[in-house]
Amino acid sequence: MSSLPPSALIRRMTPADLDRVMEIAESLRDAPQWPRCAYLAALEPEAAPPRIAMVVEEPAAGMVAGFAVASLLPPEAELEMIAVAPAAQRRGLARQLFFSLAAELRTAEVFGIMLEVRAANQPALEFYRQLGFVETGHRPRYYHDPVEDAILMRLRL
Repeated sequence: MSSLPPSALIRRMTPADLDRVMEIAESLRDAPQWPRCAYLAALEPEAAPPRIAMVVEEPAAGMVAGFAVASLLPPEAELEMIAVAPAAQRRGLARQLFFSLAAELRTAEVFGIMLEVRAANQPALEFYRQLGFVETGHRPRYYHDPVEDAILMRLRL
């Protein structure tokens, strides 16, 4: 993967980003399809558990190209979602977004990240393995539409 383009910006997600964030999620078959209220809750500072939600923006294009959401359960966090718009994939944006998120998590005294991913989502599994995540278990028939197992993974920060 290439490095982050110089014009890209990684920042905290705001309510103004939600239309684009939802558009990106809807364009990806394997992305969780959260309702708007779930994203709003992720932005709420008093939410339990608290979350960190970030976006990667390409100012030259004038729009958000990807986003990530993690819930904090110190000393661990759960990566709930990381997604990049199809037209912006394979340019290193997800990797840089993850590294920025990991830095924020370390600041919040989080030292491990866990996640689950569809067993059939080979591109995501490979991405997480390249980041250093290791498989820790399975959840049979965890996902629906279609029914699939979940692979559990963990990374020490």
